[in-house]
Amino acid sequence: MARLPSLPRRLYGPSVWALYALGFVPAAYAFYLGTTGQLPGNPVKEFEQLLGIWALRFLVATLAITPLRDLLGVNWLRYRRALGLLAFYYVLMHFLTYMVLDQALNVTAIVADIIKRPFITIGMAALVMLVPLALTSNAWSIRRLGQRWTKLHRLAYVITAAGALHFAMSVKVVGPEQATYLALTALLLGWRVVRKPYLRRKRQAAQPTASVRTVSDAP
Repeated sequence: MARLPSLPRRLYGPSVWALYALGFVPAAYAFYLGTTGQLPGNPVKEFEQLLGIWALRFLVATLAITPLRDLLGVNWLRYRRALGLLAFYYVLMHFLTYMVLDQALNVTAIVADIIKRPFITIGMAALVMLVPLALTSNAWSIRRLGQRWTKLHRLAYVITAAGALHFAMSVKVVGPEQATYLALTALLLGWRVVRKPYLRRKRQAAQPTASVRTVSDAP
């Protein structure tokens, strides 16, 4: 299978920073539309929902990195940390918009919403779980935590599932958009279940080919 051309190593760092810059464009543009009265309906709700949708998109993109490498040979692992942090920033902005602009810092109303409305409970739980992942998304934490870092960051699976469920439960009727994110999340989580057997069979299938090449190359 043909692979995408890879970037020169000197562009790895700049490409990651470019991803961060592009990642904040939707939030900045939506904020501009809101402040200039160009968002339809309730601008606060529209802005809040847009931030939440982009958070979910970045979560899904983060989980897609591994199957893209396994199935298509596309190695974008260098971007996974940036995608995960962008997801965290968007979730945080989503919650702050709800807390400050929607509820006007009415703590009583916010706590009541978190307790009484299941989809907000799930969303809040996702934010809480994202915090330790964001704080440990650095090389120092990887070295310090070792195998515990890998186990901790498996929370990304739970968080993405919670995000998709939060989005679906936030509407009265689940439409095509919500169903799409639920399906994508299910596929990406399902891949984690079959990944090891798939890679094992792939390696086993490659071994006879490698042996034949070795024999044919022998003098």
